[in-house]
Amino acid sequence: MISQDVLDRIKKIKVLILDIDGVMTDGHIIYSIYGDELKFFDVQDGFGITLLHRAGIKSVIITAKKSKIVKLRARDMKVAKAYQGCIVKLKAFNYAIKKFRVKPEEVCFIGDDLIDLPILKRVGLAVAVPNAVEEVKQHAHLITSRAGGHGGVRELCDLILKTQGKWDLVTEKYFK
Repeated sequence: MISQDVLDRIKKIKVLILDIDGVMTDGHIIYSIYGDELKFFDVQDGFGITLLHRAGIKSVIITAKKSKIVKLRARDMKVAKAYQGCIVKLKAFNYAIKKFRVKPEEVCFIGDDLIDLPILKRVGLAVAVPNAVEEVKQHAHLITSRAGGHGGVRELCDLILKTQGKWDLVTEKYFK
């Protein structure tokens, strides 16, 4: 059961910020013998972000690693901005809230590791996936039931859309 406090926080969300490794992926990184990096993304997570986009909710990626794959995936999902190579993620967070003219309480961030804590402590809705480290879970307003890379982001997207009353608007064409 989701508390009224969390539901009230969800209603204010205008921007979703996502980590990549461990949130949009299961945390595994595979390197080919040629040095190419491979990541596995959950297609339902990506569609959830697409639905948010249709509802007018911006999505932003802030990740410590820099990867061509992230750039491609962000483009496919219509992510508004992807900040890569951010060892200090808080700088990118500050750029994002200025760029999109939102207050921290209008931002949801979903993360899984210690590097995410500075943002999690500042946003209106702090979310962790169940595979997150314990310290991240302790600072989360909400922990998804599905893991990173396995539908946790989709679960969050659907919750935001339904709580804000935008679900029917963005999904109606699938139910005809």
